[in-house]
Amino acid sequence: MTKQTNNCDSCAQKGSCKDQNDGQECTCKVNRMAKIKHKIIIASGKGGVGKSTVSVNLARALQMKGLRVGILDADITGPDIPKLLDIEEARLRQGQDGIEPALADGIKVASMALILSSRETPVVWRGPMKMAAIKQFIQDVNWGDLDFLLIDLPPGTSDEPLSVVQLIPELAGAIIVTTPQEVALLDSRKAVNMVKAMKIPVLGIVENMSGLICPHCKESISIFGAGGGRGMAEEMNVPFLGAIPIDPGVCALGDRGQTFVESETKACASFNKIVERLLEMFN
Repeated sequence: MTKQTNNCDSCAQKGSCKDQNDGQECTCKVNRMAKIKHKIIIASGKGGVGKSTVSVNLARALQMKGLRVGILDADITGPDIPKLLDIEEARLRQGQDGIEPALADGIKVASMALILSSRETPVVWRGPMKMAAIKQFIQDVNWGDLDFLLIDLPPGTSDEPLSVVQLIPELAGAIIVTTPQEVALLDSRKAVNMVKAMKIPVLGIVENMSGLICPHCKESISIFGAGGGRGMAEEMNVPFLGAIPIDPGVCALGDRGQTFVESETKACASFNKIVERLLEMFN
């Protein structure tokens, strides 16, 4: 991460900004978020449910509709967004107007993975250092004018989500990703309650890994159970955005840094319905 010697060092308006010398946070940088129409957090509560996969595919789907999109990878110790978008070799760099995000075919990305010296370098940080990194991603990255900024949160309900909520005003809402499995639903309920406690709208539940379509008989096999996400949404009185089936093609595409919304997979058809339901909320 770029070392900071002054709050205004990377600001294009340094020298004229009234906040430069009064010890306050530079309003030029804080107001970067004001240029973004909709800021959405994507949470799960539990790891391994496909939250980052949902994040990158949602970003690509929105971009394919002509919208300007960015992803803030707030998972400081397990940043996977660059891998899923095939930009692992990219690096964040200092520009005239702040830290310039990497580009994944037009999607702006800021991630700890774009700072580390190698893919295998661990981030062994305590909470305050992780929070400082998230703050820099929010306030120092030159996001520009965006229609949507998706904030991909790590599992859990502690430091990172709290930092994001405290630093980003007027969050549009949260999407909670789960699988039908009860152990995932348990943690997802906690994520929903966390979001509600923070007075953030719950935009909806996405049930990932929702059954496998047998390639031979075409019947759905409920590997992780069935209907858990919809049931949780009804129980907690929040919207259900939709379910994404297990599709072997999704894993293969992700490993190659490709999004499945650009394919003809069964997951793509289901996901497009989720995107349409989400966009209806902002029309």
